Amino acid sequence: MKTHYISSKLLNFEDIEKIIDGGYRLELSKEATGKIEHCRQYLDRKIAGSDTPIYGINTGFGALADVRVSKKDLNKLQENLVMSHACGTGEEVPQEIVKLMLLLKAHALSYGHSGVQVSTVQRLIDFFNHDIIPVVYQQGSLGASGDLAPLAHMSLPLIGKGEVYYKGKKQAAADVLEIMGWQPVHLRSKEGLALLNGTQFMSAYGIHLCLRIFKLSRLADIIGALSLEAFDGRIEPFHDLIQQIRHHKGQIRTAARIRHILEGSQLISRPKKHVQDPYSFRCIPQVHGATKDSIAYVSYVFRMEINAVTDNPTIFPDEDLIISAGNFHGQPLALALDNLSIAMSELGNISERRIFQLLEGKRGLPHFLVANPGLNSGFMIPQYTAASIVNQNKTLCTPSSVDSIQSSQGQEDHVSMGANAATKAWRVLQNLERILAIELFTAAQAIQFRRPAETSPYLENFLAQYRKQVKFVENDQVMYESINRSVEFLRDIRFELPGEDVSKYEL
Repeated sequence: MKTHYISSKLLNFEDIEKIIDGGYRLELSKEATGKIEHCRQYLDRKIAGSDTPIYGINTGFGALADVRVSKKDLNKLQENLVMSHACGTGEEVPQEIVKLMLLLKAHALSYGHSGVQVSTVQRLIDFFNHDIIPVVYQQGSLGASGDLAPLAHMSLPLIGKGEVYYKGKKQAAADVLEIMGWQPVHLRSKEGLALLNGTQFMSAYGIHLCLRIFKLSRLADIIGALSLEAFDGRIEPFHDLIQQIRHHKGQIRTAARIRHILEGSQLISRPKKHVQDPYSFRCIPQVHGATKDSIAYVSYVFRMEINAVTDNPTIFPDEDLIISAGNFHGQPLALALDNLSIAMSELGNISERRIFQLLEGKRGLPHFLVANPGLNSGFMIPQYTAASIVNQNKTLCTPSSVDSIQSSQGQEDHVSMGANAATKAWRVLQNLERILAIELFTAAQAIQFRRPAETSPYLENFLAQYRKQVKFVENDQVMYESINRSVEFLRDIRFELPGEDVSKYEL
């Protein structure tokens, strides 16, 4: 099994995808181990040699920051923190996102500014390497003092409490520790706070979303190009000169991609009777491109965040400083996640409009894309489904980040609500994937009515792969099965785009 060594080397999207999908095991580098030990030794000396109050180390938390805690109770203070903060509720966080949380928390602690024991970080790594996934709930974080509730649930199993998934079964963490022959971690001063303060819940969602939207954004361009062909659309709006005089990178990239995808198409090059196409076709570069630019901003934010120290207080051993500050505040992530939701929703919005246009009986296409409408309803209701999902996305796009509810008796008087922005964005992405699947289902049906004329070699190959899973609809059939297979197709397909040499982690 291949190994990824946790070190000061910056993590990027490629690293994370390789670690998760490639089945890598994690291991602390000597460099990281040295930094963690150095910080812990400094903190132990600091506590032993001084009675000065240090937030969260020998004091209470939040509004209880001025309450002193005796040295003999410092370890118990940290265990109490983890237990009392495990107040999550609602749906469980998907296991693949919790596994990302373990990776990101271990990476953040490895910088040596958190005061933890090496053994505590090692236990996070052990959980990751053995696929022991803590049960974490979606609701409970304000995204300000870090992701307190979800990170408490992630941390409970380290001390032998809470639940985990192991070998496909939800089990008591204490039982799994016994199976593995591991003793519960005995938290020392500062460690509970280091585990719970931090943005790894929001960050794990953000990284997961970025990795998926990179692919879905490309698929939206491919599917949009197929719909353009099925609608007998015009190529002129995609001319490079149009894009260059507006300058936006996403718009320029989108138009170039569509031109490359449609290279060699009989349909796009034949004479047109109509002078213009509806905006959902004509403005693909502008709309898809704006989403790309938003995704680029969001991915920048999360690349920065996953390589940051976001717990509190922060320890600087070489400078002899322990600083209580605000790196745990999730505002950068909250704004990015809300932006991402809106950007993804608009990809779905314009996709549904193309579905609608293909069913209108225009430009030689039959009403609802069946040869015998009336007896057959054809693709009437898949459009309803897409419209319903688009409406749900619009409600989910109300920004979480514009709200703040003070907590902890006013000590935490501004919060980001970034955790809610994260879970909403995850739902918007799931919805976008379904809308694009319905557009692909519809466009593939419509293109059949253009035969024997062919689209481009690239799209013909794409269609051939799709038709292995979803067949042409001759007469009414149970449609949800084809929609589900279309979703599976989008999740599973591996593809390259013509005329591009950029990384799949760029847009």
